[in-house]
Amino acid sequence: MRIGIFTETYTPYISGLVTSEVMLKHALEKKGHEVYVVTANLKSFKYEYDEKEKVLRIPGIPTGIYDSRLTSIYPIQAVHKIKEWNLDVIHSQTEFAIGTFARLFAKQYNIPLVHTYHTMYEDYIHYVTKGYFKKSSKKLVEYFTKFYCETTATELIVPTNKTYKLFKEKYQFKKNIHIIPTGIEVERFFEENIDRKELLNLRKSLNLSKKDFVLLFVGRLAEEKNVEFLIEAHKKLVKKHPNIKLLIVGDGPDKEKYEIKVKEEKLEKNILFTGKAAWEEMPYYYHCADIFTTASKTETQGLTIIEAMASGVVPVCMRDEAFISMITEGLNGLFFEDMPSYQKQIILLYENQEQHELLNKQARIQAEHDSSDNYAERVLEVYHRAIKEKQSENRFGIISKIAKKWRKKDDYHTK
Repeated sequence: MRIGIFTETYTPYISGLVTSEVMLKHALEKKGHEVYVVTANLKSFKYEYDEKEKVLRIPGIPTGIYDSRLTSIYPIQAVHKIKEWNLDVIHSQTEFAIGTFARLFAKQYNIPLVHTYHTMYEDYIHYVTKGYFKKSSKKLVEYFTKFYCETTATELIVPTNKTYKLFKEKYQFKKNIHIIPTGIEVERFFEENIDRKELLNLRKSLNLSKKDFVLLFVGRLAEEKNVEFLIEAHKKLVKKHPNIKLLIVGDGPDKEKYEIKVKEEKLEKNILFTGKAAWEEMPYYYHCADIFTTASKTETQGLTIIEAMASGVVPVCMRDEAFISMITEGLNGLFFEDMPSYQKQIILLYENQEQHELLNKQARIQAEHDSSDNYAERVLEVYHRAIKEKQSENRFGIISKIAKKWRKKDDYHTK
């Protein structure tokens, strides 16, 4: 099968979305499929095509939101190149410029379009509205999402039951929705694949001792991730156990604000900011940790949870539907609802080593189910369904045209 993945962001940009896209491409290629990527060029204002990796980069205008760029919705130069690929199916990963391009190209060349909805946009509109027009903005997001996903996509994929409910219950979505939790290349996080020397070097560079009990957060440092909650909660934790450290890996618009808060609270020795980490370094950061934690309630899934579990690190998460499908409480992770319950769960695991180790082992077992191979198999099923539906639609269209033609002839003879 010849598959085209259309996305706004791809490597070298680092994000959960990019991780899932790269993983899907590799997994599909291992199964013998040809996978092409269409994305924005984050480095220059030129069209660039990597023949080896089959990645076409389209120039665009910087948006001011991280490293993203706004491309043309129908770049002619890209059209000529993509036509050569003779795609069987298009899989769009975005609703914006390149997502619109995917929709237009699929319609013009009669190619089935599968779309994966990754982001709960209603949780992010504050970046644009700055607190104004909140209700009208949410209605606009709802209209735009329904238009793109229902009007144009042949099949829709969502990662969790939380997103499924958004479309079925709130948006009254009528088309097929496939719940497929995004997998990852779990093997690269397994303990047996970690270079112990490299891990020790990283711990040394972070000034982590054997006695330190490390909590880890990985993600964008922004309001919707609720990182401030973790910082605030840490004050009480270190009063009880001074060797509990919080390692924050990532970057974002609020990083400086959080660093200032940590200094004001005199927590610099207990809360460490690493900034962005390279893709190949990430397994080592997880293996520095005893617990992975997040207080975010805006995730559609949270791939970092799977990465942590694959590393044998127990997740402790804010109770949210996005995480419930991955975590069985008390078996491979724990939930909290507020600050006191969060602090209670952390101290419970700190003081009960036996339970902590049991949860870690079960976390690893659970992560093995979320492999990239399993994910690719389920996505391929959706591709085949989309192709079959498009073929049926085409046959119906031909029959309709023939029937219409004969009706016109009958009308002529009647006259």
